[in-house]
Amino acid sequence: MSVRGSATSTVVSLVLLIACVVGVGTASAKIVVPSGSVIEVDKATVNTVVEAFEQAEQAIKAHDLEQVMAIYSSKYNYHGLKKDDIRKIWNGLFDEYEEIASTHLFTKMTKVGAGKDAVLEVTCTGHLWARSKTSGLYIPIDSWYEEIHYLVLEDGAWRLRGNLGESPRVLPFGTAPHPLF
Repeated sequence: MSVRGSATSTVVSLVLLIACVVGVGTASAKIVVPSGSVIEVDKATVNTVVEAFEQAEQAIKAHDLEQVMAIYSSKYNYHGLKKDDIRKIWNGLFDEYEEIASTHLFTKMTKVGAGKDAVLEVTCTGHLWARSKTSGLYIPIDSWYEEIHYLVLEDGAWRLRGNLGESPRVLPFGTAPHPLF
């Protein structure tokens, strides 16, 4: 690992730790593009992606299922999970939890392809947490490290597409799916 990669990893770890400590109890979203991130797209694209995640975060906070689903492509497929599956998951989360919030640290953005076939690859580290309606405790729902969000331009907006290409029948040992973001 290079010095720059190590420094970026350390910054990401520290920001996540701070977000966890400060964020728990406040349920506030944090969507950050740290300095030193590898950004290979124009500023307008970065702003549009951050804005899309911020809108999704506001929808999550409001438990507005339709607006949450707006960030997902109609062709969403994540290891066999389709958009309707994600809708059921979010609906269940809204039933069980309140004060749902997440952290997203975008450390790389690159565009692959052009025109209607363009895919935006966004490398993200983050987590999703919430307060249980049953126990009142804050709990982690999901966390991910350098997951690549694949976004496609659909109806004029960047939307989550899921994974690209063939989905392995079994994930490699030590990996877990992160379908929500």
